[in-house]
Amino acid sequence: MEPVMEPVVADVRIETDLLGPLAVPASAYYGVQTRRACDNFNLSGVTLAHFPQLINALAMVKQGCALANTELGLLDQKRGDAIVAASHLLLQGQFHQQFVVDMIQGGAGTSTNMNANEVIANIGLELMGYERGQYQHLHPNNDVNRAQSTNDVYPTAVRLAILLSHSDLLASLSRLQAALRDKSHEFADVIKMGRTQLQDAVPMTLGQEFGAWASTLGEDIRVLASLSELLKEVNLGGTAIGTGINADPRYGKLAIEHLSRISGFTLIQSEDLIEASSDMGAFVLFSSMLKRLAIKLSKISNDLRLLSMGPRAGINEINLPPQQPGSSIMPGKVNPVIPEAVNQVAYQVMGHDLAICMAAEAGQLQLNAMEPLIIYNILESMRLLKRAMMMLDERCIRGITANRDACAGMVHRAIGLVTALNPYIGYENATRIASRALKENRSVIDLVEEEGLLPADELRRLLEPRRLINAIQDTGAW
Repeated sequence: MEPVMEPVVADVRIETDLLGPLAVPASAYYGVQTRRACDNFNLSGVTLAHFPQLINALAMVKQGCALANTELGLLDQKRGDAIVAASHLLLQGQFHQQFVVDMIQGGAGTSTNMNANEVIANIGLELMGYERGQYQHLHPNNDVNRAQSTNDVYPTAVRLAILLSHSDLLASLSRLQAALRDKSHEFADVIKMGRTQLQDAVPMTLGQEFGAWASTLGEDIRVLASLSELLKEVNLGGTAIGTGINADPRYGKLAIEHLSRISGFTLIQSEDLIEASSDMGAFVLFSSMLKRLAIKLSKISNDLRLLSMGPRAGINEINLPPQQPGSSIMPGKVNPVIPEAVNQVAYQVMGHDLAICMAAEAGQLQLNAMEPLIIYNILESMRLLKRAMMMLDERCIRGITANRDACAGMVHRAIGLVTALNPYIGYENATRIASRALKENRSVIDLVEEEGLLPADELRRLLEPRRLINAIQDTGAW
């Protein structure tokens, strides 16, 4: 009796496109055009799956378009329902690993759009009872991409992806600001010297210093929140170059209505779809704001590193919570690793912004082919900033303590106190006192008393540190 042979299951399927047949893994939900893109663009190693909100945004757009096409009778109910159901599975987090195209790609995002079209088509085919690749029943281009072009789907999806990521960024920023505000209250009674150009200036409180950081981040919360409105204007319905070719005149606004309901954002169609198809202005402005936030975070990190410098041979006004040993050769050394990491994130975001500016400038005629780089860098900047702020908040700011004695000692020895005496002894006398105090290593109070420039009780009243800071005491307005 001959042995029963198990049927051989092919590990690939053959799909065909403009360039001819190509083998696609049988297990893949993507198709031939995605496979070619993977072969062509082995660049960053960062695939679409790295940004789940981008996949969610693509799924929402495809769902909204399918609903509009079905409602207008341009897509039969069975196919429309399959596209909607497949897109819904993506929104549940399923099949994200099938988005395998590199974020940096030629073709102005066509590979991203086709990756979405093919995955949704093949998921839909299985839901309809067919096998992957049987596109005569649900086609990536004819059905999933009906009345669409990469040139309106991709810009719409990436705007939506930024909006979907926006709340997480603002939440991290708000938590960091709250941590700084809490520290400003905790350190409200710690008097220290302020510094300008790294030289002694006049007294302030450590609370005021932390409060200023909270205030500057508060400004960015407000501006970033307002900038999101620029991203709610989309060019969906414009198709290839904004003329709306191959789309029913009613389709664009109807698709946007569905997309608004699905996404939870009130989206509007651009007044000039041709202009909107090539314009990158909203991305440039948003990236610039991310750069501004990065610069502020880097400045705060620089200040934290300076104020914690020491512990015995530096400013040493604050202690950062120790996170790891700081040296392989120097026992006991602990470095400010968290602010250092934030600095590096900031530099990366600044570099991303430059690349975005160059890519936006590179637009030609009715399209900007460099949009994939713009989107990759914006989403990556948002991801890095969110994580950096969470790290700074949780692993640094909340654990900071003040070296109260060190702060008070520097105020007592400071020559900058003489600034408060300008209105009473004149600039020339104050300058002379400052010079003597520095050369003779003596206090300002002793020298003013010695020269008889002011009565002792008046002098002490004028130079009482708390009096000097009252005029700028924290008002609690962030």
